Amino acid sequence: MNRKLMFASDYQEGACPAILRRLEDTNQISFPGYGKDEICTHAKDLIRKACNCPDAEVEFLTGGTQTNATVIDALLCSYQGVLAAESGHVNVHEAGAIEFGGHKVLPLSGTNGKLTAAQIEQYLTDFHNDGNWDHMVMPGMVYISQPTEFGTLYSLEELTEIHRVCRQFRIPLYVDGARLAYALASPDNDISLSDLARLCDVFYIGGTKCGALFGEAVVIPDSSLIPHFFTIIKQHGALLAKGWLLGIQFDELFRDDLYLHIGEPAIRYASRIKKALAENHYQLFMDSPTNQIFFVIDNDKMSVLSEKISFGFGEKYDEHHCVIRFATSWSTREDDVNDLCDLLKSL
Repeated sequence: MNRKLMFASDYQEGACPAILRRLEDTNQISFPGYGKDEICTHAKDLIRKACNCPDAEVEFLTGGTQTNATVIDALLCSYQGVLAAESGHVNVHEAGAIEFGGHKVLPLSGTNGKLTAAQIEQYLTDFHNDGNWDHMVMPGMVYISQPTEFGTLYSLEELTEIHRVCRQFRIPLYVDGARLAYALASPDNDISLSDLARLCDVFYIGGTKCGALFGEAVVIPDSSLIPHFFTIIKQHGALLAKGWLLGIQFDELFRDDLYLHIGEPAIRYASRIKKALAENHYQLFMDSPTNQIFFVIDNDKMSVLSEKISFGFGEKYDEHHCVIRFATSWSTREDDVNDLCDLLKSL
């Protein structure tokens, strides 16, 4: 093994072959700009059909941080903030993009990356019972990720309860689906696209990490929720002039249910890696059922491992150990997984 194995993230490769072929086939064809072409229209219809939500507004943006910043700013009033898990992407890994847009992230301590309906309800109740509430940042929406930043999953029951609380307090629920394909491919998952459309006010279907070159599809089940959302996207500098490049990718991802299955190799290989970790006495930091594997490793072993494998650094565990992450993807190769498992055994 002369080359470094790449398990640091799930967006290190280009795009699935079907997308590349379609881009090549359409390369010399002229299309109207800004997503007003027939391919984008067809792709949006495929997404509406997959979500069982025929009246939804569907819009394409190029990346996750851009999508989160645009959607959250569009949903909130100037005096409102967004409730999220401490580990939530908007709180940790978006360089303050939400605050830069004028809205505070209101973090709650999650369990394995997840919020509970009970703690959301308690926070909202405490806020409205506080005599000084009108001097404080008002919680105006709830943000969760499916799967979470730790690769864990909300169950249908958990999502239903969070939906209930959001309805009770009349605030929108927004789901970040950057890695949604890996949730849908997991045997532990019981939430469908139609469930998301039924229980969420806005969610997005991730493409960047799920087989596309780039791109995310925002789904707003009630198209009247955010008036002039297209214009808001433009205002945030998030509207791609060559919109058909996004439409082509999602048109392929939602052809013949590809998106529902593209994450299956990642789940299968992640399971193999977890088994190898257990057999070689590594401690899982948490047991994720999707494509991210977090585990505890001795600092010296981590140093040796870094010479041959690219991985994601999680956090310091104690003085002598760290938490690191392996991530599989739609394009992970079996030979690389075999080499990784052999290397874990040899350390």
